[in-house]
Amino acid sequence: MKRPNAWEKYNTKQREEIASFVEGYKEFISVCKTERECVSRVVADAVKNGYRDINEVIANKETLKSGDKAYINNMGKSVALFLIGEKPIEEGMNILGAHVDSPRLDLKQNPLFEDNDLALLDTHYYGGIKKYQWVTVPLALHGVVAKKDGTLVKIVIGEEETDPVVGVSDLLVHLSADQMVKTGSKVVEGERLDILVGSIPLKDEEKEPVKAYILHILKEKYDIEEEDFLSAEIEVVPAGKARDYGLDRSMVMGYGHDDRICAYPSYMAMLALDKVDKTSVCILVDKEEIGSVGATGMHSRFFENAVAEILYATTNGNYSDILVRRAFQNSKMLSSDVTAAFDPNYPGVMETKNAAYLGKGLCYMKYTGSRGKSGSNDANAEFMASVRKLMDDYDVSYQTSELGKVDQGGGGTIAYILAQYNMEVIDSGIPVLNMHSPWEIASKVDIYEGYIGYKAFLRDM
Repeated sequence: MKRPNAWEKYNTKQREEIASFVEGYKEFISVCKTERECVSRVVADAVKNGYRDINEVIANKETLKSGDKAYINNMGKSVALFLIGEKPIEEGMNILGAHVDSPRLDLKQNPLFEDNDLALLDTHYYGGIKKYQWVTVPLALHGVVAKKDGTLVKIVIGEEETDPVVGVSDLLVHLSADQMVKTGSKVVEGERLDILVGSIPLKDEEKEPVKAYILHILKEKYDIEEEDFLSAEIEVVPAGKARDYGLDRSMVMGYGHDDRICAYPSYMAMLALDKVDKTSVCILVDKEEIGSVGATGMHSRFFENAVAEILYATTNGNYSDILVRRAFQNSKMLSSDVTAAFDPNYPGVMETKNAAYLGKGLCYMKYTGSRGKSGSNDANAEFMASVRKLMDDYDVSYQTSELGKVDQGGGGTIAYILAQYNMEVIDSGIPVLNMHSPWEIASKVDIYEGYIGYKAFLRDM
Protein backbone atom coordinates (compact mmCIF):
# COMPACT_ATOMS: atom_id res chain seq x y z
CA MET A 1 0.00 0.00 0.00
CA LYS A 2 1.62 3.24 -1.16
CA ARG A 3 1.64 6.16 1.26
CA PRO A 4 1.46 9.77 -0.04
CA ASN A 5 4.39 12.18 0.12
CA ALA A 6 3.85 14.38 3.18
CA TRP A 7 5.17 17.51 1.47
CA GLU A 8 2.18 17.56 -0.87
CA LYS A 9 -0.34 18.53 1.84
CA TYR A 10 1.51 21.70 2.85
CA ASN A 11 1.34 25.12 1.17
CA THR A 12 4.25 27.55 0.97
CA LYS A 13 3.52 29.22 4.31
CA GLN A 14 3.16 25.88 6.08
CA ARG A 15 6.44 24.68 4.60
CA GLU A 16 8.09 27.75 6.09
CA GLU A 17 6.70 26.73 9.50
CA ILE A 18 8.21 23.28 9.03
CA ALA A 19 11.57 24.83 8.13
CA SER A 20 11.39 27.03 11.23
CA PHE A 21 10.73 24.06 13.52
CA VAL A 22 13.60 22.11 11.98
CA GLU A 23 15.98 25.06 12.47
CA GLY A 24 15.48 24.51 16.19
CA TYR A 25 16.32 20.84 15.75
CA LYS A 26 19.43 21.63 13.71
CA GLU A 27 20.67 23.93 16.44
CA PHE A 28 19.93 21.27 19.07
CA ILE A 29 21.98 18.51 17.45
CA SER A 30 24.75 20.92 16.47
CA VAL A 31 25.30 21.83 20.12
CA CYS A 32 24.16 18.69 21.94
CA LYS A 33 26.49 15.92 20.79
CA THR A 34 26.66 13.88 23.99
CA GLU A 35 23.96 12.51 26.26
CA ARG A 36 25.09 14.90 29.00
CA GLU A 37 24.74 17.90 26.70
CA CYS A 38 21.30 16.71 25.59
CA VAL A 39 20.00 16.23 29.12
CA SER A 40 21.39 19.58 30.26
CA ARG A 41 19.62 21.31 27.37
CA VAL A 42 16.33 19.48 27.91
CA VAL A 43 16.31 20.33 31.62
CA ALA A 44 17.07 23.99 30.90
CA ASP A 45 14.24 24.19 28.35
CA ALA A 46 11.88 22.36 30.71
CA VAL A 47 12.60 24.76 33.58
CA LYS A 48 11.86 27.71 31.29
CA ASN A 49 8.49 26.09 30.61
CA GLY A 50 7.52 25.64 34.23
CA TYR A 51 8.93 22.20 35.06
CA ARG A 52 10.27 21.71 38.58
CA ASP A 53 12.86 19.30 39.92
CA ILE A 54 11.01 16.48 41.71
CA ASN A 55 13.70 16.58 44.40
CA GLU A 56 12.57 20.11 45.25
CA VAL A 57 8.97 18.89 45.52
CA ILE A 58 10.06 16.04 47.80
CA ALA A 59 12.22 18.27 49.99
CA ASN A 60 9.37 20.74 50.46
CA LYS A 61 6.87 17.92 51.09
CA GLU A 62 4.62 19.37 48.41
CA THR A 63 1.86 17.71 46.43
CA LEU A 64 1.40 17.71 42.66
CA LYS A 65 -1.95 18.33 41.01
CA SER A 66 -3.34 18.41 37.48
CA GLY A 67 -1.37 20.81 35.29
CA ASP A 68 1.78 20.65 37.43
CA LYS A 69 5.06 19.84 35.71
CA ALA A 70 8.04 17.98 37.12
CA TYR A 71 11.30 16.47 35.89
CA ILE A 72 13.80 13.96 37.18
CA ASN A 73 17.43 14.26 36.11
CA ASN A 74 19.22 10.93 36.42
CA MET A 75 22.97 11.46 36.81
CA GLY A 76 22.97 14.05 34.04
CA LYS A 77 22.57 11.37 31.37
CA SER A 78 18.86 10.56 31.32
CA VAL A 79 15.77 12.56 32.17
CA ALA A 80 12.03 12.11 32.61
CA LEU A 81 9.46 14.90 32.20
CA PHE A 82 5.97 14.62 33.72
CA LEU A 83 2.90 16.74 32.97
CA ILE A 84 0.28 15.74 35.55
CA GLY A 85 -3.11 14.95 34.03
CA GLU A 86 -6.70 15.20 35.22
CA LYS A 87 -7.02 11.45 35.80
CA PRO A 88 -5.22 9.57 38.58
CA ILE A 89 -1.88 8.21 37.44
CA GLU A 90 -2.92 4.67 38.34
CA GLU A 91 -5.27 4.87 35.31
CA GLY A 92 -2.22 5.04 33.10
CA MET A 93 0.15 7.46 31.40
CA ASN A 94 0.87 8.41 27.79
CA ILE A 95 4.62 7.94 27.42
CA LEU A 96 7.13 8.97 24.78
CA GLY A 97 10.53 7.29 25.08
CA ALA A 98 13.69 7.97 23.09
CA HIS A 99 17.42 7.77 23.65
CA VAL A 100 20.03 10.53 23.50
CA ASP A 101 23.23 8.52 23.16
CA SER A 102 24.69 8.01 19.68
CA PRO A 103 27.46 5.90 18.12
CA ARG A 104 30.87 7.51 18.56
CA LEU A 105 34.44 6.98 19.74
CA ASP A 106 35.20 7.19 23.48
CA LEU A 107 38.62 7.98 24.89
CA LYS A 108 40.09 5.16 26.94
CA GLN A 109 41.01 5.83 30.57
CA ASN A 110 44.73 6.00 29.71
CA PRO A 111 44.43 7.51 26.24
CA LEU A 112 47.40 9.81 25.61
CA PHE A 113 50.59 8.42 24.10
CA GLU A 114 53.44 9.41 21.80
CA ASP A 115 54.64 7.48 18.76
CA ASN A 116 57.47 8.74 16.53
CA ASP A 117 57.02 12.39 17.45
CA LEU A 118 53.23 12.32 17.13
CA ALA A 119 50.79 12.56 20.05
CA LEU A 120 47.67 10.41 19.85
CA LEU A 121 44.62 9.50 21.92
CA ASP A 122 43.55 5.87 22.18
CA THR A 123 39.82 5.18 21.73
CA HIS A 124 37.18 2.50 22.19
CA TYR A 125 34.29 2.77 19.78
CA TYR A 126 30.78 2.96 21.25
CA GLY A 127 27.80 1.34 19.57
CA GLY A 128 27.56 -0.24 16.15
CA ILE A 129 29.71 1.62 13.63
CA LYS A 130 31.42 0.98 10.33
CA LYS A 131 34.90 1.83 11.56
CA TYR A 132 36.22 2.87 8.15
CA GLN A 133 33.69 5.73 8.05
CA TRP A 134 35.43 7.47 10.95
CA VAL A 135 38.80 8.05 9.29
CA THR A 136 39.85 11.28 7.51
CA VAL A 137 36.86 13.26 8.80
CA PRO A 138 37.21 16.25 11.16
CA LEU A 139 36.41 15.23 14.71
CA ALA A 140 35.74 17.14 17.91
CA LEU A 141 36.17 16.31 21.60
CA HIS A 142 33.16 16.69 23.90
CA GLY A 143 32.92 15.58 27.50
CA VAL A 144 33.74 16.09 31.14
CA VAL A 145 36.68 15.51 33.43
CA ALA A 146 35.84 14.80 37.07
CA LYS A 147 38.69 15.88 39.34
CA LYS A 148 39.42 14.48 42.77
CA ASP A 149 38.43 17.75 44.44
CA GLY A 150 34.89 17.36 43.07
CA THR A 151 35.33 19.82 40.21
CA LEU A 152 33.69 18.85 36.93
CA VAL A 153 35.50 20.32 33.94
CA LYS A 154 33.54 20.55 30.70
CA ILE A 155 35.47 20.14 27.46
CA VAL A 156 34.41 21.06 23.93
CA ILE A 157 37.20 21.31 21.35
CA GLY A 158 36.61 21.49 17.62
CA GLU A 159 33.25 23.22 17.21
CA GLU A 160 34.19 26.89 16.95
CA GLU A 161 35.62 28.15 13.66
CA THR A 162 38.81 29.13 15.46
CA ASP A 163 39.12 25.73 17.20
CA PRO A 164 41.46 23.03 15.98
CA VAL A 165 39.95 19.70 14.98
CA VAL A 166 41.39 16.21 15.39
CA GLY A 167 40.96 12.97 13.50
CA VAL A 168 41.95 9.43 12.57
CA SER A 169 44.42 9.07 9.71
CA ASP A 170 44.07 6.51 6.92
CA LEU A 171 46.52 4.62 4.76
CA LEU A 172 47.28 6.28 1.45
CA VAL A 173 45.88 4.50 -1.59
CA HIS A 174 49.38 4.10 -3.09
CA LEU A 175 50.30 1.69 -0.28
CA SER A 176 46.93 0.04 0.23
CA ALA A 177 47.31 -3.17 -1.74
CA ASP A 178 46.87 -5.37 1.34
CA GLN A 179 44.26 -3.15 2.95
CA MET A 180 42.01 -3.06 -0.12
CA VAL A 181 41.42 -6.80 -0.10
CA LYS A 182 40.22 -6.87 3.51
CA THR A 183 36.55 -7.19 4.40
CA GLY A 184 34.72 -4.04 5.47
CA SER A 185 34.94 -4.94 9.16
CA LYS A 186 38.70 -5.29 8.93
CA VAL A 187 39.68 -2.39 6.63
CA VAL A 188 40.15 -0.29 9.76
CA GLU A 189 40.29 -2.20 13.04
CA GLY A 190 39.17 -0.89 16.41
CA GLU A 191 42.64 -0.54 17.90
CA ARG A 192 43.69 1.59 14.93
CA LEU A 193 41.11 4.30 15.66
CA ASP A 194 43.72 6.47 17.36
CA ILE A 195 43.13 10.22 17.30
CA LEU A 196 46.03 12.37 16.11
CA VAL A 197 46.24 15.44 18.37
CA GLY A 198 49.72 16.95 18.12
CA SER A 199 53.25 17.05 16.72
CA ILE A 200 55.11 19.91 18.45
CA PRO A 201 57.63 18.92 21.17
CA LEU A 202 57.74 20.76 24.48
CA LYS A 203 60.99 22.66 24.66
CA ASP A 204 63.68 21.11 26.88
CA GLU A 205 61.53 18.05 27.55
CA GLU A 206 63.55 14.90 26.84
CA LYS A 207 60.97 12.17 27.53
CA GLU A 208 57.96 12.09 25.17
CA PRO A 209 58.16 15.84 24.45
CA VAL A 210 55.16 15.94 22.07
CA LYS A 211 52.91 14.22 24.60
CA ALA A 212 54.29 16.61 27.22
CA TYR A 213 53.27 19.60 25.10
CA ILE A 214 49.70 18.32 24.79
CA LEU A 215 49.59 17.90 28.58
CA HIS A 216 50.94 21.42 28.92
CA ILE A 217 48.08 22.75 26.75
CA LEU A 218 45.47 20.82 28.76
CA LYS A 219 46.91 22.07 32.04
CA GLU A 220 46.99 25.65 30.85
CA LYS A 221 43.47 25.68 29.38
CA TYR A 222 41.56 23.27 31.64
CA ASP A 223 43.79 22.79 34.69
CA ILE A 224 43.77 19.00 34.27
CA GLU A 225 46.61 16.49 34.63
CA GLU A 226 47.18 13.23 32.78
CA GLU A 227 45.90 11.31 35.79
CA ASP A 228 42.55 13.10 35.49
CA PHE A 229 41.79 11.06 32.36
CA LEU A 230 41.09 8.19 34.77
CA SER A 231 37.84 9.89 35.78
CA ALA A 232 36.91 11.49 32.46
CA GLU A 233 34.16 10.86 29.95
CA ILE A 234 35.34 12.36 26.68
CA GLU A 235 33.60 11.48 23.44
CA VAL A 236 35.02 11.90 19.96
CA VAL A 237 32.30 13.06 17.58
CA PRO A 238 32.09 14.61 14.10
CA ALA A 239 33.00 18.30 14.18
CA GLY A 240 30.64 20.85 12.70
CA LYS A 241 27.01 21.88 12.56
CA ALA A 242 23.99 20.16 11.09
CA ARG A 243 23.22 21.53 7.62
CA ASP A 244 20.47 21.61 5.05
CA TYR A 245 20.89 18.75 2.59
CA GLY A 246 19.72 18.66 -1.02
CA LEU A 247 19.37 21.47 -3.55
CA ASP A 248 15.78 21.93 -2.39
CA ARG A 249 16.85 22.04 1.28
CA SER A 250 14.32 19.31 2.05
CA MET A 251 16.65 17.25 4.25
CA VAL A 252 19.02 17.65 7.18
CA MET A 253 22.53 16.26 7.41
CA GLY A 254 23.74 15.95 10.97
CA TYR A 255 25.48 13.81 13.54
CA GLY A 256 23.32 11.94 16.03
CA HIS A 257 19.97 11.74 14.23
CA ASP A 258 19.88 8.31 15.90
CA ASP A 259 18.15 9.04 18.16
CA ARG A 260 18.08 12.75 18.89
CA ILE A 261 15.83 13.18 15.88
CA CYS A 262 13.13 11.45 17.97
CA ALA A 263 14.19 12.93 21.31
CA TYR A 264 13.85 16.54 20.12
CA PRO A 265 10.27 16.41 18.78
CA SER A 266 9.31 14.26 21.79
CA TYR A 267 10.32 16.78 24.40
CA MET A 268 9.17 19.70 22.27
CA ALA A 269 5.74 18.03 22.12
CA MET A 270 5.77 17.89 25.93
CA LEU A 271 6.67 21.56 26.23
CA ALA A 272 3.83 22.49 23.87
CA LEU A 273 1.20 21.12 26.29
CA ASP A 274 -0.11 22.64 29.52
CA LYS A 275 -3.18 20.51 30.21
CA VAL A 276 -3.84 16.82 29.52
CA ASP A 277 -6.40 14.21 30.49
CA LYS A 278 -3.89 11.46 31.28
CA THR A 279 -0.46 12.22 32.72
CA SER A 280 2.00 12.77 29.88
CA VAL A 281 5.58 11.60 30.15
CA CYS A 282 8.74 11.97 28.07
CA ILE A 283 11.72 9.80 28.97
CA LEU A 284 15.09 10.35 27.30
CA VAL A 285 17.68 7.74 28.20
CA ASP A 286 21.30 6.77 27.75
CA LYS A 287 23.09 3.56 26.72
CA GLU A 288 20.54 2.33 24.12
CA GLU A 289 23.32 1.81 21.59
CA ILE A 290 25.00 -0.73 23.88
CA GLY A 291 21.95 -2.55 25.21
CA SER A 292 20.26 0.00 27.51
CA VAL A 293 22.43 -1.17 30.40
CA GLY A 294 23.79 0.65 33.44
CA ALA A 295 22.27 3.12 35.86
CA THR A 296 21.35 5.58 33.10
CA GLY A 297 19.99 3.07 30.58
CA MET A 298 16.39 1.95 30.24
CA HIS A 299 17.06 -1.28 32.14
CA SER A 300 17.75 0.87 35.21
CA ARG A 301 15.03 1.29 37.83
CA PHE A 302 15.28 5.08 37.58
CA PHE A 303 12.02 5.46 35.63
CA GLU A 304 10.13 3.08 37.90
CA ASN A 305 11.41 5.02 40.90
CA ALA A 306 10.45 8.29 39.22
CA VAL A 307 6.86 7.14 38.69
CA ALA A 308 6.71 6.02 42.32
CA GLU A 309 7.84 9.47 43.48
CA ILE A 310 5.33 11.21 41.21
CA LEU A 311 2.56 8.93 42.47
CA TYR A 312 3.49 9.70 46.07
CA ALA A 313 3.39 13.43 45.35
CA THR A 314 0.01 13.27 43.62
CA THR A 315 -1.73 11.17 46.30
CA ASN A 316 -0.72 13.13 49.40
CA GLY A 317 1.45 10.21 50.42
CA ASN A 318 -1.37 7.69 50.01
CA TYR A 319 1.06 5.43 48.19
CA SER A 320 1.20 1.70 47.63
CA ASP A 321 3.11 -0.59 45.34
CA ILE A 322 -0.10 -1.72 43.65
CA LEU A 323 -0.70 1.84 42.40
CA VAL A 324 2.68 1.82 40.66
CA ARG A 325 1.92 -1.52 39.05
CA ARG A 326 -1.48 -0.29 37.87
CA ALA A 327 0.03 2.92 36.52
CA PHE A 328 2.47 0.99 34.34
CA GLN A 329 0.01 -1.66 33.21
CA ASN A 330 -2.56 0.94 32.15
CA SER A 331 -0.04 3.07 30.26
CA LYS A 332 0.57 3.37 26.55
CA MET A 333 3.91 4.19 24.99
CA LEU A 334 5.58 5.17 21.75
CA SER A 335 9.13 3.85 21.78
CA SER A 336 10.52 6.57 19.53
CA ASP A 337 13.58 5.43 17.62
CA VAL A 338 14.81 5.85 14.06
CA THR A 339 14.36 3.34 11.30
CA ALA A 340 16.25 2.78 8.06
CA ALA A 341 14.99 4.78 5.09
CA PHE A 342 14.89 3.19 1.65
CA ASP A 343 18.10 4.01 -0.25
CA PRO A 344 17.98 3.75 -4.08
CA ASN A 345 21.72 3.01 -4.02
CA TYR A 346 21.12 -0.15 -1.97
CA PRO A 347 17.65 -1.46 -2.87
CA GLY A 348 18.62 -5.10 -2.41
CA VAL A 349 18.45 -5.03 1.40
CA MET A 350 14.89 -3.69 1.52
CA GLU A 351 11.53 -5.31 0.91
CA THR A 352 9.93 -2.34 -0.80
CA LYS A 353 6.32 -2.90 0.32
CA ASN A 354 7.47 -2.84 3.95
CA ALA A 355 10.18 -0.20 3.85
CA ALA A 356 10.24 3.33 5.23
CA TYR A 357 10.74 6.25 2.85
CA LEU A 358 12.00 9.79 3.28
CA GLY A 359 9.20 12.32 3.07
CA LYS A 360 6.32 10.00 3.92
CA GLY A 361 6.04 10.86 7.58
CA LEU A 362 6.37 9.31 10.99
CA CYS A 363 7.09 5.58 10.81
CA TYR A 364 5.48 2.87 12.95
CA MET A 365 7.12 -0.51 13.34
CA LYS A 366 4.87 -3.18 14.82
CA TYR A 367 7.99 -5.21 15.48
CA THR A 368 11.74 -4.73 15.23
CA GLY A 369 14.28 -7.35 16.28
CA SER A 370 16.35 -9.38 13.88
CA ARG A 371 15.63 -12.29 11.59
CA GLY A 372 12.94 -14.27 13.43
CA LYS A 373 11.81 -11.14 15.33
CA SER A 374 14.43 -11.90 17.98
CA GLY A 375 14.50 -9.19 20.64
CA SER A 376 11.27 -7.64 19.38
CA ASN A 377 8.35 -6.15 21.27
CA ASP A 378 5.78 -6.94 18.51
CA ALA A 379 2.90 -4.64 19.42
CA ASN A 380 -0.72 -5.76 19.64
CA ALA A 381 -2.89 -5.27 16.57
CA GLU A 382 -5.51 -3.51 18.70
CA PHE A 383 -2.98 -0.91 19.84
CA MET A 384 -1.79 -0.39 16.28
CA ALA A 385 -5.39 0.22 15.22
CA SER A 386 -5.89 2.87 17.91
CA VAL A 387 -2.67 4.60 16.88
CA ARG A 388 -3.78 4.58 13.23
CA LYS A 389 -7.06 6.23 14.16
CA LEU A 390 -5.33 8.88 16.24
CA MET A 391 -2.90 9.76 13.44
CA ASP A 392 -5.74 10.01 10.92
CA ASP A 393 -7.79 12.17 13.30
CA TYR A 394 -4.91 14.65 13.53
CA ASP A 395 -3.96 14.40 9.83
CA VAL A 396 -0.49 13.11 10.68
CA SER A 397 1.34 11.57 7.74
CA TYR A 398 2.61 8.17 8.78
CA GLN A 399 3.92 4.95 7.30
CA THR A 400 4.81 1.47 8.51
CA SER A 401 7.97 -0.53 7.98
CA GLU A 402 10.29 -3.23 9.14
CA LEU A 403 14.07 -2.90 9.30
CA GLY A 404 15.10 -4.38 5.95
CA LYS A 405 14.70 -7.86 4.55
CA VAL A 406 14.17 -10.65 7.04
CA ASP A 407 17.62 -12.23 6.77
CA GLN A 408 19.64 -9.04 6.25
CA GLY A 409 20.04 -8.14 9.92
CA GLY A 410 17.86 -5.97 12.11
CA GLY A 411 17.97 -3.96 15.30
CA GLY A 412 16.25 -3.25 18.58
CA THR A 413 14.89 -0.38 20.67
CA ILE A 414 13.81 0.23 24.27
CA ALA A 415 10.25 -0.93 23.48
CA TYR A 416 10.59 -4.45 24.90
CA ILE A 417 11.91 -3.12 28.21
CA LEU A 418 8.81 -1.03 28.94
CA ALA A 419 6.56 -3.77 27.57
CA GLN A 420 7.75 -5.93 30.47
CA TYR A 421 5.47 -3.81 32.66
CA ASN A 422 2.54 -5.16 30.61
CA MET A 423 1.83 -1.79 29.00
CA GLU A 424 0.96 -1.26 25.34
CA VAL A 425 4.12 -0.25 23.42
CA ILE A 426 4.87 0.28 19.75
CA ASP A 427 7.99 1.49 17.97
CA SER A 428 7.67 4.84 16.27
CA GLY A 429 10.33 7.02 14.70
CA ILE A 430 11.89 8.97 11.86
CA PRO A 431 13.38 7.29 8.75
CA VAL A 432 17.11 7.97 8.36
CA LEU A 433 19.73 7.40 5.66
CA ASN A 434 23.36 6.61 6.61
CA MET A 435 22.28 5.39 10.06
CA HIS A 436 25.17 5.08 12.55
CA SER A 437 27.54 6.96 10.24
CA PRO A 438 29.24 10.24 11.22
CA TRP A 439 26.73 12.17 9.10
CA GLU A 440 23.15 10.92 8.83
CA ILE A 441 20.37 12.21 6.55
CA ALA A 442 16.68 12.76 7.32
CA SER A 443 13.70 14.58 5.81
CA LYS A 444 12.52 17.83 7.38
CA VAL A 445 8.87 16.97 6.85
CA ASP A 446 9.29 13.63 8.66
CA ILE A 447 10.74 15.44 11.67
CA TYR A 448 7.74 17.77 11.72
CA GLU A 449 5.24 14.93 11.31
CA GLY A 450 6.95 13.28 14.27
CA TYR A 451 6.38 16.40 16.35
CA ILE A 452 2.65 16.70 15.57
CA GLY A 453 2.19 12.93 15.90
CA TYR A 454 3.88 12.85 19.31
CA LYS A 455 1.86 15.82 20.48
CA ALA A 456 -1.39 14.11 19.42
CA PHE A 457 -0.36 10.95 21.27
CA LEU A 458 0.35 12.80 24.51
CA ARG A 459 -2.87 14.75 24.33
CA ASP A 460 -5.45 12.19 23.22
CA MET A 461 -4.22 8.58 23.27
